Amino acid sequence: MPSTPPINLFRGWPSASLHPTPPLISAANTVLSTPSLSAPALSYGPDEGDASLRAEIARWLSAFYNPQQPITPSRICISGGASQNLACLLQVFSDPLYTKNVWMVAPTYYLACRIFEDAGFAGRLRGIKEDTEGVDVDQLERGMEAVEQGEWWEQMKRGGKGDFEPVRPLKPARPWRKLYRHIIYAVPTFSNPSSKVMSLRRREELVRLARKYDALIISDDVYDHLQWPASPPASTSSHEYPYKALVPRIVDVDRYLDGGPTNEFGNAVSNGSFSKIAGPGCRVGWAEGTDKLAYGLSQAGSSRSGGCPSQLTSTFIREMLSTNALQTHIKTVLQPAYSRRYYALVAAVREHLGPLGVSMPDVPPNEPNAVDNSSGTIAGGYFLWLQLPPGLRASELAKKAQEEDNLVIAGGNLFRVVTEDDGPESRREDEDFQGCIRLCFAWEEETMFEEGVKRLAELVKRELWREC
Repeated sequence: MPSTPPINLFRGWPSASLHPTPPLISAANTVLSTPSLSAPALSYGPDEGDASLRAEIARWLSAFYNPQQPITPSRICISGGASQNLACLLQVFSDPLYTKNVWMVAPTYYLACRIFEDAGFAGRLRGIKEDTEGVDVDQLERGMEAVEQGEWWEQMKRGGKGDFEPVRPLKPARPWRKLYRHIIYAVPTFSNPSSKVMSLRRREELVRLARKYDALIISDDVYDHLQWPASPPASTSSHEYPYKALVPRIVDVDRYLDGGPTNEFGNAVSNGSFSKIAGPGCRVGWAEGTDKLAYGLSQAGSSRSGGCPSQLTSTFIREMLSTNALQTHIKTVLQPAYSRRYYALVAAVREHLGPLGVSMPDVPPNEPNAVDNSSGTIAGGYFLWLQLPPGLRASELAKKAQEEDNLVIAGGNLFRVVTEDDGPESRREDEDFQGCIRLCFAWEEETMFEEGVKRLAELVKRELWREC
C-alpha cells in the first residue's frame, strides 16, 4: 500500500465543513421548544408534506427560477430526497408491463440504474448520448419510434388487426395515477458526471418529444443553486454570484410551451433535494409538477401508510427557508467555497494534466466547464469531466491510482447505462466512456487538489511511457 495520505476525488458528497450546522441547530431548537410546532413535527405528516414547507419551497423556487407564473404549493410534494422520490415516482407513474423503456442521458448518474431495475426495468434501460447542447433528441426519437414500431409489428404477427393496442398494465387504474409509455431521466443542469447544461432549445425539443410519445421526463435538479462565474475574479471583494437560474427547468418548459401541458398530469417532473445544500442526512427533498402529478405522487403507498417521509427534519428546513438562513448559507458559504474549489481544481488540471493531453471536452479552453448564457459565462455543480489522451483506459487508470498512489477517481465507464446482468467487460459502442474520468471537487478541501492532480499526472506519464 502507498504511504501517501489518501485523497478522494471520487466521492460526490458535500464536504462536512460546509454543512449549515448553526442554522440547523437554531431551526431544530425553534421547532422542538415550541409545542405548537413540535407536536405535528413529531407526528405522522400529511401525505403531500408539511403545508408551510411546501409554501416556503414555492416562494424560494419562484424567486430563483422566475417562471412565467409563480409556483404554487399545490405543485409541490415533499419527499425523502431525490433517490427515494425517484423510486416513488416509478411506483406511481410507471408500469413494468405497460411502460416500454427508461431512456437515460449518458453518461448518467450510475446509481439511478438500480432504482430503475428495482421498478421492473432490468434490461430495458437505454442510454442516449450527450452532445454540446445536452441530450441528442434525434437519437432519442429514433429509439422511441423503433420501440413503438416493434410492438406494433409483434401484435400483427400475433394476429392483430392493425390498430395499436398497448399491453394491459400490471397496476390497477387509479384516479390519481397516470401510467406513461416511456420514462426519460436526465440531470439537465451541471449534470453528473459531465457538468453540462442542457440548452433551452433542447429542453423544448425534449418536452415536445415527451408529449408525442407519452413520456414522463424526470429531471434531477439538485445542483442548480450551486453556480458561479467560470473565471476567477480579479479580486474577491468584487466577486458576485449569480442568484437566478441559468435556464428554465424542463418542468417550467412543460408549463409554458405551446400553450402548456397536453394533459392534467403533464410530461415533466422536477426532482429536487436539499442534500447538496443542507446535508444528505436531512433526507428532505421535493418534487414539482402539475397539481395532479404532485397529488398523485403523494398517494404512493408508503406515503399513504406512514405520511410524508422526513416529517421532522422537513420542519427544520422550513424554518431555515422562512428565515432566509438557508438562502444566505448558499450565497455566503456554498457558492464562495465551491467556486474556490472549482478554480483550484481547474488550475491544477491545466498545469499538470493539460500538457499531457488531458482535456475538458466541449469547453472553451480559457473558461473550462463554462456555459454561455444571457448573464455571462457560468460554471457550477460538483464535477469536472476529463478526456484522457488516446490509448489510456480510465478503468485501468482508476485502479492503479488507488493501488499505487492512494488517489480515488471515477473511471468514465462507471457512468454507462448498464444493468446488473452486464458483465465487467460488457459495453455498448455508443456508451463507451473509457477515455474519460470524473473528478469531484465537493468532498476534499481545496488544499488537496494540487497534490491529487500531481499524483494523477505522474500516473498518466507512466502510462503514456508504457504505451510508447
